[in-house]
Order: sequence, then C-alpha cells, then structure tokens
Amino acid sequence: MAPRPLLLLLIAVCLAAGAPLYSAVPPPVAASLAAVSSVDSTPSQDVVELRIDDEIEPILADYVVNGINQANRQRAGLILITLSTPGGLDTSMRQIIQAILGSKVPVVTYVYPTGSRAASAGFFILLSADVAAMAPGTDTGAASPITAIGGQPVQVDQTLAKKILNEANAYLRSYVTKRGRNPELASTAVTDAKAFTEKEALDFKLIDLIANSPEDLFARLNGRTITRFDGSTAQLVLSHPTVIPIEMNGREKFLQRIVQPDAFFILLILGALGLYVEFTHPGLFAPGVIGGIALLLALFAMHLLPVNLAGMLLLVLALGLFVLEAKYPTHGVLGLGGIVSMTLGALMLIRSPLTGRGVSLITALSVVVPFAIIVVFLMRLVLRSKLWKPTTGKEELIGEEGQVTEPVGGAGSAGMVFVHGELWRAAASNGEPIPKGARVRVRKVVGLTLQVEPLAAPQVGV
Repeated sequence: MAPRPLLLLLIAVCLAAGAPLYSAVPPPVAASLAAVSSVDSTPSQDVVELRIDDEIEPILADYVVNGINQANRQRAGLILITLSTPGGLDTSMRQIIQAILGSKVPVVTYVYPTGSRAASAGFFILLSADVAAMAPGTDTGAASPITAIGGQPVQVDQTLAKKILNEANAYLRSYVTKRGRNPELASTAVTDAKAFTEKEALDFKLIDLIANSPEDLFARLNGRTITRFDGSTAQLVLSHPTVIPIEMNGREKFLQRIVQPDAFFILLILGALGLYVEFTHPGLFAPGVIGGIALLLALFAMHLLPVNLAGMLLLVLALGLFVLEAKYPTHGVLGLGGIVSMTLGALMLIRSPLTGRGVSLITALSVVVPFAIIVVFLMRLVLRSKLWKPTTGKEELIGEEGQVTEPVGGAGSAGMVFVHGELWRAAASNGEPIPKGARVRVRKVVGLTLQVEPLAAPQVGV
C-alpha cells in the first residue's frame, strides 16, 4: 500500500488533470456506448412523401393524417406533402392542418408539379407547414369560403356569411403569424378571394422558396435552420435524402373509389336493380344480397358527396316510368321518357361546387339503357305470370274436366268424380243433382271437396 502522503499526491494530480477517480463502466463498454450515442444523434434523412392530388375530403384527410402519424412513429427526418388540389371540405382541411401543426417531424408543403394549384383549402394547408414551397408555373390562393347545398353554391344570410368569413380569416392568421409569413396578404385570399403566382407568393413572404423539383427542394433545404410552431429550432440535414412515398392503404383506396361520382351512381343503380329483382322474383337471394350491399355503399358515399335532390327525384320518376311502360302498351313512349329522366338525373345527381365534376355522360348512358331494358322485361314477366294458370297444388284443379263416378246429389249431397287421374269427393255448385257418367268441370276447391258443374244438361232416357 502506498504511503499516505504519496496517495494524497496522486489524488491531487488526478484532480488537476480532470481524470475520473472511478468509472462504473469498463473502458470497452464505454467506447461502445459512445459509438451508439453518436449513431443515434445522427439526424435521419428519411423523407416521408404524401400527396394531396384531388378534392380534400374525409378519406383523403385520413390518409394524410395517418401518414403524418406514421412518419412521427418512424422518426423520419422530414415530411413532404405535395399539393395539387382545387380545395375541399373545411372539416377535412382542419383535420390535416391540426396534424401538421402538431407534428414532431418538420413538414414541408410543396405545390408540385408545374401547372398545379393549391386553391381554397389547399391555400390554408400550404401556409400551415414549417416550410412552404411552390414549383414554377403554379398558383395558390382564392380561399374564400363557399357554402353549398346539394352540390350547388347558395346564398346565405349576410350575418352568417360574415361570421363564416371572419372565422376562416382568424383561423388562417392564427398560424400564419407564428410561421413568420405575411398575415395581411394571406387574409386577402380569404376576404377578397385573391390568388397568387409562385413568384408573387415568394416576393410577398407567403411562401419560403421556389423549387423546380423535389431534388432541387431538398438541395435548398439542406443545412437550413427552421423555426417550429412551438418556437423551437431544427436544422434540416438532407445531403442524401431517402424519399419514402406512402400510398393509400387498401381500405382508403376502396373508400375513395366509392365516393367517385361514376362509382356512386353505378352502386346506386345496382342496388336498386338488385332489390327490384329480389322483390319481383323472391327466393333468388343473390340479387337481394348484392343489391343491399351496393345500396349501403351508395348511402355511405352519399354522406360524403354533394348529392342534388332534383337528380334523385328524376331517378325515382324514371323507375316509375319503366314500370308503367311494362304495364301499359305505350309503344315505348314511357320507356323513352324514363331513359331521358334517368339520364338527366344522373347528370344532375352530383355537382361539385369546386370542380363541377359529376357523373359522366358515357357512364350515365351505359348504365341507364341496360337498366331500363331489364326493369321493363322483368315487370312484363311479373304481369304475365298473374294470368298464368297454377300448375301445382289444389288451384291447378280449377277449370279441369272430369267424370262423375258416383252420382252427385242435390242440396250438398256429395258424390265422387274422377279428375286429373284422381278420385275426389264432389258437390254440385248449383245444388242440382248430377248423374253417374256425366262430364263436369271443377269450379272451386273447398277443403277436400270439389265444387263442380255439369258440362251439358244430363241426358234422360225414355
């Protein structure tokens, strides 16, 4: 053991040199932990790419929000949202913006490709991100709220319109100001429906930069320090970015196809036809099951689409005209009227106030004409079947002819007749006796007794 003065001297030297007196971690393990810490501290260069390339509606909003949440779980380095949209629903827009503002991963919105636009709700989303960018030849703005009923813009009370406008303006300014952009000019897109080219937006500090392509965008952002919505700062490291595009999952793709106007119209007609076939031909089951499923899917889409009431009424009128065409000999007049009514109803059924998109004429005619033929044909079969004589059960005996084997007495006294290869108890329908060997016709079946009448007056021998 070293002498006490020497030990104190060693301790003093270690303290002066800044060396630790004791380490709980062996040197090799400490070196490994230092290497892991160095790897973990390296910023991720994964870029999660999401696309808004249609009207903004609930299904698209779910896709974007789920993508942002996924990027946060994976601790990506950046989220890129490309915009090419005419706008959409206010509720869906706010859902997306809320996810952007709350994202721990920096978000870049980018109006791309050239020729795209970020109008109306797209303008709100563009300005909500940490970095807003546009490609050359794009535009944004025109963000005044539109009130629509049945797909058609409507005039509302002046006070209500002012409330909607002022609230939208306040919502926009609430985060544009914190993003360091121009709130006064941004407000004019809402109050005056102003729109801006990419150069105007950059010059007036609505966006942060103009980039020709995603690669150009990443190059311009590499090493850039941005201020997050909560006031913290972050430096973007994009020297070798790895772009990870996120597509819609199976559920989102399926639901998005359902809410397309053409698909909605086809589902609606298929559902009506399936239920019609099941009601007119009970027992087939398959048409009823398929029609019920199609109709429920159409009702789901109807909840999201701007459906016009006049279009629905024209479809109902057309169905009634097809049924009347089958019942009355109008030489095709009512059937032709039904085709015209259903075609007009299809074209009026959905009309987006943003894009004017609805059911295409080709889809309408391709569905309406076969539907009309099937409905008229099936209805005529139903009507004719009511005139057919029953071929099974007791009803088939009515009108059949037979021969009396035991005399049928009067006043309800029963005899026996041979009808349809079988012996039946019989009673005279008019109460007059019928002798043995007479030919009779069945008029009615009461229980197990036939009500019969003679075919001719019985012959009386002298």
